[in-house]
Amino acid sequence: MKIQNAFRLGLFGGLGVLVAVVIGAGIGNLATILTYVGAALFLALGVDPAVSFLARHKVPRSLAIVIVLAVILGVFAGFIFAIIPVIADQVGALIQQVPDLVATLTDQTAVQQWWNSTIPWLDYEKVVQGIEDFFTDNLQAITTGVLSTALTIASGVFGGLIVLILMLYFVASLGSIKRALYQLVPASKREKFIDISEQISTSVGRYVIGQVALGLCNGVLTFLFLTVLGWILQNQIEYSALLAFIAFLFSLVPLVGTITGSIIITLLVWVFDGPPAVFVVGIWYLVYMQIEAYVLSPNIMNRAVKVPGVVVVIAALAGGTLLGILGALVAIPVAASILLIVKQVIIPRQNEL
Repeated sequence: MKIQNAFRLGLFGGLGVLVAVVIGAGIGNLATILTYVGAALFLALGVDPAVSFLARHKVPRSLAIVIVLAVILGVFAGFIFAIIPVIADQVGALIQQVPDLVATLTDQTAVQQWWNSTIPWLDYEKVVQGIEDFFTDNLQAITTGVLSTALTIASGVFGGLIVLILMLYFVASLGSIKRALYQLVPASKREKFIDISEQISTSVGRYVIGQVALGLCNGVLTFLFLTVLGWILQNQIEYSALLAFIAFLFSLVPLVGTITGSIIITLLVWVFDGPPAVFVVGIWYLVYMQIEAYVLSPNIMNRAVKVPGVVVVIAALAGGTLLGILGALVAIPVAASILLIVKQVIIPRQNEL
């Protein structure tokens, strides 16, 4: 349609901009939901190879889905029940120490004597006055920060449950979702589209399995190492199962996950057990990170997704900047998918010109 009148042209242009703004605002409001859906679909593609493996071994697909989902839910429940006793134990210990802590803090004479004998170069009265002034001036900000942190944790737990539920639905209906998507492609291009889509979904599934395998290696080796270290030192390492779970969880994040988890575990060992255990654990993780970077990760991930190392680093950094942890997780399979499309679609077309 050709518009001759300048006013009409401006009106239609303004309406187009307004519609674009409304659509953008709607997508922004749905960003959290879209993130949940993307994470659930990503995990479902990672679970699908296990279902397909059982189906290839003459297990009915419906039964294979039930078996895989039961294993996932069992592992998830096991982790939850492993963490809850630790948290309850720590809270109980803290509650038992509260009366003594309150009595010590209210006894200003004892606190001042300890202060003067330990750090006599700092004036006790000035420090106390400074602390009181700080809390008085920043009481609202501190309260807001605490509430915000609590809400963030609650939102994260709720989001994790939503992703888990969506993943269960996606795994159960992944075949029908693919068939419906394939029907939207023109018949002349459908075969090529199906071939590339299956390669992409297989690549994503292998990547998820490879990343979980790296996490399991870190978690199992951490648990065995801490157990053996406790025997050698004749002093059991506190909460070795929880520390192993932390190692597994952080190893799922590419590039920075292992080093972040290692630092956290070393600090927790320092708090719970102190030296010499903390020094041994620190050395262990320095050695393990080298083994994972140069032995485990190349051998596992090269079989999952064939992506150059430079692309892996750039994709993980870009994904983490845009979408945080989720972006870092999905960045590498997305990069692998883009490279696959470039090799099998764009380059052949360029060669035909």
